[in-house]
Amino acid sequence: MRTYDFSPLLRATVGFDRMMNMLDQNGRLDEDNGYPPYNIEKTGDDTYRITMAVAGFSDDDLKIEVVEGSLTIEGRKQKEENGTQKFLHRGIATRAFRRSFQLADHIKVVGAQLENGLLHVALEREVPEEKKPRQINIRSVNGNANILENAAE
Repeated sequence: MRTYDFSPLLRATVGFDRMMNMLDQNGRLDEDNGYPPYNIEKTGDDTYRITMAVAGFSDDDLKIEVVEGSLTIEGRKQKEENGTQKFLHRGIATRAFRRSFQLADHIKVVGAQLENGLLHVALEREVPEEKKPRQINIRSVNGNANILENAAE
């Protein structure tokens, strides 16, 4: 496993602590065992969907939580009361899992749906008006007039 030391970058930057933490967390591959498998899709200009294969789990066994820009999906199968089942082969994994995703700024979780063993989590980018690009009009200034004086008009 490779580890990267971001301390030289932290000494030369201001306000990028969150980004460095995300890079550090995503660089740790030992926690990722590939279970459960998932897809991340871009379904529109500002919409996304995470689809996770959770066969054997019901909606009561799943928990979705968003805390400070981190989406966490947990699955924990409740104990089966009927212990009379004897499996000759058990290929459907129902072990507990926890999968986290770092969300970009202005990404909101708008809903979740469990269908045919697939959990669909819908995401949408909601950029505030003050963050959207806007057109700035250019006015010509005659003579030596100050641009700030003309802008106040």
